Amino acid sequence: MKLKKAFQLALNILLHSKLRSWLTIIGIIIGIAAIISIISISEGAKENLKERLAGFGADIITITPGTTRAFRANFGDFEESQIIVKQKNLTEKDVLVLKTIPNVKFVMGDISDKAEIKYIDKSATLSVNGVDPYIWKDITTEKILDGRLLTKGDLFSIVLGGDIVKNVFENKILLNTNVLIQEKTFKVVGILEEGSTIYMPITVARTILPQVGEKEFASIVIKIDDINIAEQTIENINKKLMLARGILNEKDKDFSVLSPITMQKRMQETLNSMMLFLGAIAAISLVVGAVGIANTMFTSVLEKTKEIGIMKAIGAKNKDILFIFLFNSSLIGLVGGIGGVIVGFFVSSFINSVGDLEKGFVLHSIISFKLIIGVLLFSILIGIIAGLIPAYIASKLKPVEALRYE
Repeated sequence: MKLKKAFQLALNILLHSKLRSWLTIIGIIIGIAAIISIISISEGAKENLKERLAGFGADIITITPGTTRAFRANFGDFEESQIIVKQKNLTEKDVLVLKTIPNVKFVMGDISDKAEIKYIDKSATLSVNGVDPYIWKDITTEKILDGRLLTKGDLFSIVLGGDIVKNVFENKILLNTNVLIQEKTFKVVGILEEGSTIYMPITVARTILPQVGEKEFASIVIKIDDINIAEQTIENINKKLMLARGILNEKDKDFSVLSPITMQKRMQETLNSMMLFLGAIAAISLVVGAVGIANTMFTSVLEKTKEIGIMKAIGAKNKDILFIFLFNSSLIGLVGGIGGVIVGFFVSSFINSVGDLEKGFVLHSIISFKLIIGVLLFSILIGIIAGLIPAYIASKLKPVEALRYE
């Protein structure tokens, strides 16, 4: 018997299958749709994560004072998680040390605190960030909407975050107008695309933000030359700062080094773990579907025992019977896979329709051609594996016994 004929017979069996076969197919559809949805959401989340972290600048490293560690303490039958925070201010000495590290291009210390800003009859308490005008334009990832960034020679000049202008002051603040901050007059020389921070020269910020101190920095921002060796640079930063600050053990470290690259790795590890867990749940559905295929195939073999005997009596070989039932089980997997792809596509489309990334919605999905082909092959493989034993049993039936079966 030719494979084409075996395939036609298998297709005929599927088309005239009873309800149980289609219920089995529905089980495969649910499992495949779940896997497609989970993988597409995972890929979309990774892409979204990359885009968002790219806005911070992959070549930017931030150092902040203090480090956080967690430990678990036992009090009899009671366990409590506690957090210890060690903190020591960052200073100009740290800035000088960081400038000596290879691959470091720019180093800038900044300060920040809250201050009151007034314009005409409206006021608000907002975050003020004091930066070095000589370096800030080369190190910032902020995008200018109108005007310019702070530059050399600026003193009582400020750059406003776009959200301040649009939302807080309802677009009333215009470029080159004056505002009051802590009762001192500042000229608006630039407006950013977004953000709710006021940027001003650090020397002036120290005079209007008395809580920040005269020499300390809230953080130190570093821009590196080559992001390919970012991890090595971060390691060098940790070693040099620990040495300069007289810290011998990692557990005594009193500063933190952050970068988009390390943040991305940590978040991706968390995301992968979560998706692996959800994928395992979806896999259970596929296992149930595979058991359903096996059950359907065993039942089909029993129901068609007499037909198998007739086919063997007129010359069908064992391999012909084997191929007919393998084709049948693989067709069940294929139809379930196609249905799962369709359902998964609609689920992903729905997620994309409600997941407006501009509004910060975290769910986003991406379905690739490779994913579709992969899950279809996977569903066919499940069908073949689940139908292998029933097909083998059918092929080994003896014609005389099969013809006498009732």
